[in-house]
Amino acid sequence: MYRFKDIQTIPTAKQLVDIVLSKTQRKTPTVVHPGFKITRIRSFYMRKVKFCQTSYSEKLSKILEEFPKIDDIHPFYADLCNVLYDRDHYKLALGQVNACKKVVDGIAKEYVKMMKFADSLYKCKMLKRAALGRMSTAVKKLQGALSFLEEVRQHLGRLPAINPATRTLILTGYPNVGKSSFMNIVTNANVDVQQYAFTTKSLFIGHLDHNYVKWQVIDTPGILDHPLEDRNSIEMTAITALAHLPAAVLFFVDISEHCGFSLATQVALYHSIKPLFKNRPLLIILNKTDIRKVDELSAEEKQLLDSMKEVDAGGEVSFFETSCTKKQGVDDALQKGCELLLEKRVDQKVKTGKADQFRSRLHVTSVTPPASRPPCIPASVQQARGGAEPEEAKEPLERDRMEELGGAGVYSVDLWRRALLEDPSWKYDMVPEIMDGHNILDFVDPDIDNTIARLEKEEELLNAEASLGDDDQVIRQYKKTQHVLDEVHSRMRQKRVERRLEKSKNGLPKLRKNQKKGEEVEEQLNSLGYDGAKVRGRSASKKRGTSLLRKRKHDVAAGGEEEAQSAARGRSRSRKNSVMAEETSQFVEKKRRKTMRLHTKKGHKGEADRWIPDLKPKHLYSGKRGIGKTDRR
Repeated sequence: MYRFKDIQTIPTAKQLVDIVLSKTQRKTPTVVHPGFKITRIRSFYMRKVKFCQTSYSEKLSKILEEFPKIDDIHPFYADLCNVLYDRDHYKLALGQVNACKKVVDGIAKEYVKMMKFADSLYKCKMLKRAALGRMSTAVKKLQGALSFLEEVRQHLGRLPAINPATRTLILTGYPNVGKSSFMNIVTNANVDVQQYAFTTKSLFIGHLDHNYVKWQVIDTPGILDHPLEDRNSIEMTAITALAHLPAAVLFFVDISEHCGFSLATQVALYHSIKPLFKNRPLLIILNKTDIRKVDELSAEEKQLLDSMKEVDAGGEVSFFETSCTKKQGVDDALQKGCELLLEKRVDQKVKTGKADQFRSRLHVTSVTPPASRPPCIPASVQQARGGAEPEEAKEPLERDRMEELGGAGVYSVDLWRRALLEDPSWKYDMVPEIMDGHNILDFVDPDIDNTIARLEKEEELLNAEASLGDDDQVIRQYKKTQHVLDEVHSRMRQKRVERRLEKSKNGLPKLRKNQKKGEEVEEQLNSLGYDGAKVRGRSASKKRGTSLLRKRKHDVAAGGEEEAQSAARGRSRSRKNSVMAEETSQFVEKKRRKTMRLHTKKGHKGEADRWIPDLKPKHLYSGKRGIGKTDRR
């Protein structure tokens, strides 16, 4: 089998040039400067030349590989190709493609060698242009050959998939004698049938199953009785199939002469192409017997038919009377043709020795029974022979048990009667065994009640949690909680203010627990032999605030009661102002944090975000340059 439909479309010469040059431009680098090293410039342009040459070679080599070689394919396909188009023209077209491939390779090799000695960017560029131009010119000269090969590809794709080695039936004869009608009856093919001649203009193939084997049936165009050199390409396709395919031939004869040709003319055609039937099973189909019977033929016409029964090397020719309109005799003719072909193929395999090869592949095993194994004779056979072996008690049928135990509607089928258990007493337990000696009670959880109670409690909690999902209830609970929190915070602030006032009472700091006074420290130092007056003086000098406060108190005492009252009012006012300032700062801090949270939620850039500007935008420093856009580089 040859898959002519897999050959890809052949582009024209201009399309092939455009494809390769575009691919070369896209797949190779495009940036080069005169400031580069000369070795880099040479490799840049040498790469373009080599890539272009490789692309041309791949395209042309694919054409040469996909098209079949006339000398290597089956003779049937070779002659069929020669009939449809000239064999020499086909070989010449493929030869031109092969020659062009060699020319392209030589051009690339020559210019790459010259480019190795170029000493400037301009010379390398000119050599590259010359190489690509000469390659394209050589490919453009293939315009005629590529167009011809495209037509050949289209024609090959329309050929039927004929297997020359399989079981085949060929239908042949004059035009309009009923070949296509016979083909439509015996196969699933849908060949066009008309009342005029040469309706079938090419080979049509159909398939059928006979004796569980696949067969192919070929419907050939009609053949006229004239010299071989005068036959057209339509007739030559039928002659080619008859000459090369080892098949059974069904030659159709229209005895009613409704095809437009007389019986004598049809018999003359049979005798003219009879050499093509040599060594092939042959059947002569007398068609259209529903219009004219064989008994109605004249003596001369019967004599013409008898002349077709001449015995040749293949044996006597068989006749079959058929009517495709009434489907009479079609199946018999088909079965006879298949049987003759099978017999012919078997005889040929025996003569060529292929049957021995098949026999050598088979291995028949012969088994001899051991002598120690005694024969097994059934009890029924021994009883029939009159043996003494007693008849075994038969087990009652289920129907008999039903009649004994109450009949239909009363009897219940015992499903456990045939159960195979380790202990037969387990069959009728209230809780029978279900797996590995265990029953249902072995798989019951004793703590199932506690588990169910725990699950129910968990379900109640989930339902209660779901009931809290009401928005209004959640908002009310939230406001209530916030009110309580505000009261707690207010008490905390009040305690804080009270501690601050207690600390600054009388302008003196409050001594901590277990903290000693200055007099005690001085007495302890004097008892140890140190000068306590120096330590007391140093601590007094560092507490200027305390000295100033004592001085103010002394002044107040000297100034009178009125000045003392004014000083007390000033201290209370300052304490009030400090409390107000603290509350104001807390309010401002709370506002600031709320604003920052809003910025974070909305994704705005805040003061904590770190931003580094992009100093090298990618779109300005990547990609190929366009025409007139050198400012980016």
